[in-house]
Amino acid sequence: MHTKEEILEQIQIIISDLFEIDKSEITPDAELYEGLDLDSIDAIDMIVKLQEITGKTVKPEDFRNARTVNDVVDVVHQLIKN
Repeated sequence: MHTKEEILEQIQIIISDLFEIDKSEITPDAELYEGLDLDSIDAIDMIVKLQEITGKTVKPEDFRNARTVNDVVDVVHQLIKN
């Protein structure tokens, strides 16, 4: 999971599996809260899963400004690069 495309694919799988959302709805521009109807507890669940997959420590504050799926991709990409 090194490219943004690979990260997006993993995030689509995570969101689809955790929250039973059709993968076709999980586009880069999809809004996490309004579009996909996730809440703060869902976001924590997603962060825990991302930690498991990346092996990196992921802090909730890293995602404070994430509003879209692409925002999450960008944060994860940055974490992996560091």
